[in-house]
Amino acid sequence: MKTSLLKGIIYGQRQIIREAKIIPREYSFDPNFNYVLVGLRRAGKSTLLYKVAQDLVKNGVDWDQIIYVNFEDERLLDFTVNDFNDIVLTANEITPKKHYYFFDEIQNIDGWEYFARRMADEKQYVYITGSNAKMLSGDIQTHLGGRYMIKYIAPFNFREYLTAKNIRHDEEALYTTALNGQIRGAMNAYLKDGGLPETINAIEKRDYLNNIYNNVLLRDVVYKNGVRSPEVLRNLIKKLSESVMQDVTYNRLAKLLTQIGHRENEKKVSPETIIDYLDYAKEAYLIFDIENYVARFAERKASPKYYFTDNGILNLFLFDKNATLLENVVAIVLHNKYKDDVYFLKSAKTKIDIDFYLPEHSKAIQVTWELSETDKKREIGNLVKLHQTNPEIKDLIIVTAEDEDEIQVGDCKIQVIPVYKFLLKN
Repeated sequence: MKTSLLKGIIYGQRQIIREAKIIPREYSFDPNFNYVLVGLRRAGKSTLLYKVAQDLVKNGVDWDQIIYVNFEDERLLDFTVNDFNDIVLTANEITPKKHYYFFDEIQNIDGWEYFARRMADEKQYVYITGSNAKMLSGDIQTHLGGRYMIKYIAPFNFREYLTAKNIRHDEEALYTTALNGQIRGAMNAYLKDGGLPETINAIEKRDYLNNIYNNVLLRDVVYKNGVRSPEVLRNLIKKLSESVMQDVTYNRLAKLLTQIGHRENEKKVSPETIIDYLDYAKEAYLIFDIENYVARFAERKASPKYYFTDNGILNLFLFDKNATLLENVVAIVLHNKYKDDVYFLKSAKTKIDIDFYLPEHSKAIQVTWELSETDKKREIGNLVKLHQTNPEIKDLIIVTAEDEDEIQVGDCKIQVIPVYKFLLKN
């Protein structure tokens, strides 16, 4: 790889970083560690690296010490693992000072983990991004040898979204009529448009989101995994969007897609294919799943609930389904905050049905658009039964679109919280 080409790429990227206007986000980085940033495409991983680079320069680092390479640059289409050392050579031609390396979408280069391990062993400062969870497979983790901190980067949470839109959201704003109205209005938009950073300024938001979805599906799912039936995959994601709020089984999904396939002259779809395709979509950070806490291990794995990582992408498939968007946005914030401690609870024995159950945090959450008399009886009844069965579960919450209340049933206290307050708090 010619050093002149690499210099052109590094200098060009440097100019982009210089001019980048960064919206503050709720992530921090320890300067003594190397990092791998992962997450959905266009969720803001690269921008966070720009911020790290800008901060380094503000703190006295020379621009020549910033070595940023984006491996989605078409000039690097022929780049292989054997060319990585040329980046180091080029960096040392630019300056003999200590370098700070930024490698964007490095997963495009097979064998990148060997180079990353060597750089860490040589005590270099390295930041890496990628849009596929395969970067964190067991083999790659073994090669990295614990030398990198892994940080998941999600689309904007609601606080970050409000910051990006210059809307105050401190405690005073919540109690000021005009400002509270702005927050509620932004909540309605966030619910439908999601939190991908560039969506905020997009004029044709749906077109932008559709483009991102297709890019993720084709590049990060179909192409990277050699998917043989892209149309089956598309139909699967659509069916999944219609099943948010419900547990699904792979056999049921396979039958539905086989029926669609017969109309489209496709072959029979097997449950194994469904499992593979869903795993690919999870690896691309398009979707995530939660399991039933009370189910046996095999049943947990066979009938999870699936949610979308971004509400804007989910909304591409929906028509006037605000309740679905509401539950999905609650699932996102819980998944991002509590990781593997989020379950749903659905028991045929006790008839208890809880949308989100967090046993390690003694928390149970129901989600409903509004507390009508029918909804109130169902949602409150399930929480009360859970508390009676498990008295240690004391943090009982119902998230709604607008309703706010505190309900006392015996020794059971239930907080009814509008979604904008729930998201700001979490």
